[in-house]
Amino acid sequence: MVSTTTLGGPAKDVLVAKVGTGLMLLTWTRTPLPDEELFEVLKTAIDAVPAGSKMLFNSAQFYALDLGTGNLELLARFFERYPLYADRVFLTVNGGMKNKMEPDPSPEGLRASIEKCAKALRGTKKVDLFQNARVSRLTPISEQMKVLKGFVDEGLIGNIGLSECSAATIREAVQYAPITAVEIEISPWAYEAETRNVIATCAELGIAIFAYSPLGVGFLTGELQFPLKDWRNLVIRYRDEHRDKNLKLVEALKVVAQKKGITAAQLCLAWTQALGERIIPIPCSTQTSHVLENLQSSDVKLSSDELVEIDRILAKYPVSGERFWEEHNNSLQLWG
Repeated sequence: MVSTTTLGGPAKDVLVAKVGTGLMLLTWTRTPLPDEELFEVLKTAIDAVPAGSKMLFNSAQFYALDLGTGNLELLARFFERYPLYADRVFLTVNGGMKNKMEPDPSPEGLRASIEKCAKALRGTKKVDLFQNARVSRLTPISEQMKVLKGFVDEGLIGNIGLSECSAATIREAVQYAPITAVEIEISPWAYEAETRNVIATCAELGIAIFAYSPLGVGFLTGELQFPLKDWRNLVIRYRDEHRDKNLKLVEALKVVAQKKGITAAQLCLAWTQALGERIIPIPCSTQTSHVLENLQSSDVKLSSDELVEIDRILAKYPVSGERFWEEHNNSLQLWG
């Protein structure tokens, strides 16, 4: 049985699976799988959720190699095939970007982004939560939030979220519009001081957190080899000068997982969930077996002794290297 939790803000009564589903890698690839295989992945995630609750799907305006709406178009085809599944999904969408992944938080840019997403979905599903993929100050936060609140009132979107934001930005944003959720990276190798600040702030304000890359884009599972042209090879922490150091962290976590009789992936997901009642990891997989493995982590309870042991491991083997890669880190602000 997959455990559930509630979202925050205006959606505080919405029940969702304690582990959601990230969708990026379904379409951000040179060799996407056929629709039939991807549809099985989506169905597997939704079917695992108890009656009366929803599966959280995390998509974006730009989850494709051409930065187009391929991910949303995949969902449109899925919901056209299986229309009864639409109401069983809470769909969150990252947007607010121009074609070259440049933030555009202007009122015109936000409307264009939302309309582009709606067009890609072809009326099959409403965007339950929309968020700017990155915080930009090109337009004041106050104006951005007021514009998004207006879109909620118009019925264009259901809820407002924030992504890759600082605790200070969250406190600023809630003065102008209710925030349902915040999306940040959380995992045993993405647990910085500001991560803790955001977690504490969201707990105080009753905001849910979507934890993206909870498995370190695969590194924390121990599965380290990707195709030569896979974008994950760009990540600084995968490079030779950092990989061996980070492998020590992975191996130590695998020992804890083996003692508990679970996989390293399930350990990382359970640890992330243990950080807060409304922290929802959103791992991505194109294999139904891994989807089920990830969802089963919602029933894994870590003891206080196990959490202390993991804390000791994180202190002993600090992460080596920055998140993402140089161009990304320079152009798209982290902790905005």
